[in-house]
Amino acid sequence: MSSTLLPTYFLSHGGGPWPFMKEQVGGTYDQLEASLRDIPRQLGVTPKAVLVVTAHWEGRDFLLSAGAKPPMIYDYSGFPPHTYQIHYDAPGAPELAARAKALLDGAGLPAQLDHERGFDHGTFSAMYPVYPRADVAIVQLSLKHGLDPLTHLRAGRALAALRAEGVLIVGSGLSFHNLRAFNASGAAASHAFDQWLRESMALPPGQRTARLMEWESAPAARVAHPREEHLLPLMVVLGAAEQEAATVPYHEDKFFGGLAVSSFRFGAAAPG
Repeated sequence: MSSTLLPTYFLSHGGGPWPFMKEQVGGTYDQLEASLRDIPRQLGVTPKAVLVVTAHWEGRDFLLSAGAKPPMIYDYSGFPPHTYQIHYDAPGAPELAARAKALLDGAGLPAQLDHERGFDHGTFSAMYPVYPRADVAIVQLSLKHGLDPLTHLRAGRALAALRAEGVLIVGSGLSFHNLRAFNASGAAASHAFDQWLRESMALPPGQRTARLMEWESAPAARVAHPREEHLLPLMVVLGAAEQEAATVPYHEDKFFGGLAVSSFRFGAAAPG
């Protein structure tokens, strides 16, 4: 990895506030947690900031969190009381938010700044294992209503310049997100779709992009994603590193009773 060009990541972020529920979840998330904790080693440097494309925020335009001290959003229900007292106090990065807005606006993709937006669990559950000291600034980017894959790919292309500016671009979603089948009943569909995703990642860049733009034609696509908000962050991080080789830093096939889930990195890891 070049010291001036960071890779991008699509991270399967797990369910709810799992990093803060060790007693309740047991070893369910051990592999996922290990993969997230390994990201600083893969980078070899500490980024100036992280831009997180979160599956848990949508707007008519692209939206960017622009507050200096983002609050917390407990966007889940039915979890233990202590998970509604979590604090992940990473600072915001208003200058990065403004820079990202300018890049999106310049690409014909209107973006708005939201100075009140807090960290949702798509952000803090993914980033806490990576930077547990909350010492790296974070800006969140929403999805855009309509969930058009090409629009989100274009957003990633527009934001690609940030990689050379010390910004780590992360898409936080899930490679399989069907809450009605988040158990053994979804195993076959998750395996079929995940295999298709991993095969797609191995293709040359142009073919890979074309195939992912037609993701609905994949095996079990609409079983894996009845609604695609947890897949669309992948399109943004792909667009931001479109010519880079993809690798699979996290994969398991026995998640929650037999589900296949994966995360992807675009760009090489640091040597060593």
